[in-house]
Amino acid sequence: MVGGGTWRTTLVWWEDETMSTYHVLKREIKFTARDRSVWLWLVIVLSLSAISVGFGLVDVERQNTTIEKLMAADQQDRLLEFEKVNDWGGAAYYSFHLTYDAPSNFAYAAMGLRDVIPWKHRIRMLALEGQIYERDVGNPSIALIGRFDFAFFTAFIIPLVLIMLLYDLKTSEKTAGRHDLLEATIGRPFAFWLLRACLRASGLFLCLMTPLIIAGLIAGTSLYTLILASLFVFCYTVFWTALCFVISFWRKPSSVILMTLITIWIATAVILPAGARFAIDRLVPVPPGADILMLQRETVNDAWDLPKKVTMDAFFSNHPEWSDYVPVTTSFDWPWYYAFQQVGDEKTESLSTAYRSGRLRRAHIATWVSLLAPPSLLERSLQSLANTDLDASLIYEDKVRTYHAALRGFYYPKFFRNEAFDKSLLENLPTFESIQ
Repeated sequence: MVGGGTWRTTLVWWEDETMSTYHVLKREIKFTARDRSVWLWLVIVLSLSAISVGFGLVDVERQNTTIEKLMAADQQDRLLEFEKVNDWGGAAYYSFHLTYDAPSNFAYAAMGLRDVIPWKHRIRMLALEGQIYERDVGNPSIALIGRFDFAFFTAFIIPLVLIMLLYDLKTSEKTAGRHDLLEATIGRPFAFWLLRACLRASGLFLCLMTPLIIAGLIAGTSLYTLILASLFVFCYTVFWTALCFVISFWRKPSSVILMTLITIWIATAVILPAGARFAIDRLVPVPPGADILMLQRETVNDAWDLPKKVTMDAFFSNHPEWSDYVPVTTSFDWPWYYAFQQVGDEKTESLSTAYRSGRLRRAHIATWVSLLAPPSLLERSLQSLANTDLDASLIYEDKVRTYHAALRGFYYPKFFRNEAFDKSLLENLPTFESIQ
C-alpha cells in the first residue's frame, strides 16, 4: 500500500508539473506573439534570409548558364579552327579548351571564394602558369565589401538580431514594473526566463532556416547537406542565445548589457578575424602570384634568344622518353616551341608549390583561430559544405593541370615522333569532362 501510494503521489505530482509547464508555455507563446518588436525582428530576419538565398540562387543559375553557353561556343570555335590548320602544332596552338568548376547545389548559401578565385578558363597548349591564375574582372563593390549571401547574413548579422531580442530580457520587465510580480508568481524564475529566451531564439531560427530549406529543395540540395547546415546554424544560434541570456542576468542597466554584447560581437566578428589574418600573413610567407607569372614568362621569352639545344636539353632532362627526337627542320620547330613552353612551367614549379602550400597552411591556421571567432567558424563551415572554400578551388586547379597534362599526352607523341597530320584524329582529343 505504501508503494502504491508513493506511485500515485508521484503521478499526481508529474501531472501537476506537466500542466503547469504547459500553461506557462502557452502563456509565454501568447505573450511573445503580442510583442510587436519581436515580430518586427522576425519579419526582418525572414525577409533578409529570403533575399540572401534568392540572390544566391540567381547567381548559381547565372554561372550554370554561363558554363552551358561557353561549352557550346567552345566546341564550335575549336571545330572552326581545326578546319584551317594543316599540322599538329597549329592545331594545338590555335585551339582553346574550356575548363570550369560548376557551382554545387548548395553554393547558393555560401558563394565563398568564387568571387575572387577563377572558376573557369579557356586554356591552350602553351605554358599553363600564365593561364591558370587569370580571372575575369569582378565587381569592385563585391571585392570591397563582400557578398551578401546566407553564410554572411547568418554569421555576422544574426548575432546582432539576437542581441536586440535578448539583451533587455529582464530589464524591460523591470521598466514596465512587472518583474517582481512575475518572479513572485512563478516557481522557478531561471526556467521562466530561459523559456522566454528560447521562444524568441526558436522563432528567429525558424524564420532564418525556412528560406534556406525551400531554396535547397529548389536547387536539389541533398538532405544530408541541409541537415548538416541546419545543425551548424542551430549550434551557432544556441551559442549566441546562451551568451545573451547569461549577460542579460547582470544587475546592470540595459545600456551596459547592450554595449557589452555588441563589444563581444565586434571582437569576435571584426577585430579577432582581422588581427588573425594580419598575423597569419606575417607568420606564413607566401610568394606573390605575380612572381610566378613573371618567372614563367621570362623563361618563355628568353628561350627565343637561346640556342635550341639549350632548351631541348633542359626539356629532355625531365622527359627522357622524347630524347630520341630528330628535328625535321633547322628553322622554326613546333616541338621546340612547346618544349620551351613546358620548361617555362617547370622553372616555376618550386614557386608554384610554395604558393599552394602557403595558402593551405594559412587556411589551416585560420580554421583553428576561427574556433575563437564563431562568426568566422560558421562562415567557413558553410563554405566547406558548399564547396566554395580554398580546398575546392585547389581541387579545380588540380583538374585543370591534369587536363593540360592530358592535352600534352595527346600531342607530344605526334610532335616528337613526326607523325603525319591526320585531322580525323583530332576527334580523339581529351575533353575536360572526361578527366573529371
